[in-house]
Amino acid sequence: MPRGITILLAGLAAIAPTSLHAQASVTVYCSILEEQCRLGVASFEQATGIKVTMVRKSTGETYAQIKAEASNPRADVWWGGPGDPHMQAAEEGLLEEYKSPRLGELHDWAQRLAEQSRFRTSGIYLGALGIGYNTDVLKRKGIPEPKCWADLLDPKFKDEVQISDPTSAGTAYVMLASFVQLMGEDRAFDYMKKLHLNVNQYTKSGAAPVKALGLGETGVAIAFMHDMVTQIVQGAPVKTIAPCEGTGYETGAVSLVKGARNAAGARRFIDWTLGAEAQALVGAGLKIYSIPSNKAAPAHADAPRLAEIKLIAYDSAKYGSSAERNRLLKKWDAEIKSLPR
Repeated sequence: MPRGITILLAGLAAIAPTSLHAQASVTVYCSILEEQCRLGVASFEQATGIKVTMVRKSTGETYAQIKAEASNPRADVWWGGPGDPHMQAAEEGLLEEYKSPRLGELHDWAQRLAEQSRFRTSGIYLGALGIGYNTDVLKRKGIPEPKCWADLLDPKFKDEVQISDPTSAGTAYVMLASFVQLMGEDRAFDYMKKLHLNVNQYTKSGAAPVKALGLGETGVAIAFMHDMVTQIVQGAPVKTIAPCEGTGYETGAVSLVKGARNAAGARRFIDWTLGAEAQALVGAGLKIYSIPSNKAAPAHADAPRLAEIKLIAYDSAKYGSSAERNRLLKKWDAEIKSLPR
C-alpha cells in the first residue's frame, strides 16, 4: 500500500480506535467500482472499528434488491451510483431521512440533492457523461473521431458503439434522461432509435463499456468521463470528450436504507463517506477522477474540468421520481431495446 494511503488510514483510525468486534456490523450495498468499495470498507473499518459486510452490484440491481427486500431489509446503507435511482427509492419509501452533520461541508450541487430528496440521500461525487473512443480502433477502421452526439449516428460507427442498459445501469439512465432534457423527448427517442443501429451491445453494468473500450473490444463507449480517464491513465489508447451539444451528469449518492438493522452504524458510515478525509483517501488510493462533494477534498489533477464542459441543468427531482423514471425506462425498453439491428 502506498505510504500516503497508509498515513491517511492511520489518521482515520485515530478517530475512533474501537475494537472491530465491539459493535454490530453494517451491511453496505455498494454501486461504485468494486476496488473503490473494498478500499472504502477497509478504511472505514480501521477508522471506526465497525465491521462491514459489503455487496457490490450495479445501481439498477441494487435498487431492485432494496425494493424486493423492503419488508425485511438486509442492507443498512446504499453507497454510490447516480442519484436518480436513490431519488426514486426515497420517493417509494425505501430510504430513511438523515441529515448528516457534514452536509454543510459539501458543494451546493451535493446539498441540493439532499434537499430535493427531503434528506433521504446525499451527494458524494459528480461525474459528467461523455463519449469515449479508442484511437487505435478508429484509426485502423478509418473512422473520424467524434466530437458531438450527432456524430455517433454516422453509418461508419455501425457496431462500434457500446452502451449500458438503462434498466440495469444507472449510467445509462443518466444518458437517457440527459438526452430527453437536452433534445426534448420526441427528438431524444428518435436519436436513440438511429443510434441503436450502431450499437454492438447494451451491457448490464455501466462500467463494462469502459473496460471494453480500453481493451479495444469496442470503438466507442458512452459513459462517465471520469471512468474513461481511468483507462487513459492506465495507458489505454483512449480519449474522452464532452459532446459539443452539451451533456448531463450524475450526482453520486449515499443513502440510509429504511428499516436498517444497524441504523446507528449506518449513519456513521454515511458521515464517513461525506468527509474530506474519506473522499481524498479513495480518490488518491485508486485514482478516482470524479469530482468529490466535500469542498475540502481536492479533485484529482487528471479529473475532467467542469469549467470546460457544457452541462445541462440536470433535473434530479423530476428524473429521479418514480413515475418519470419508470415511464422512461418502460418506453426505452419497448421502443429502443426491442428494435432489430
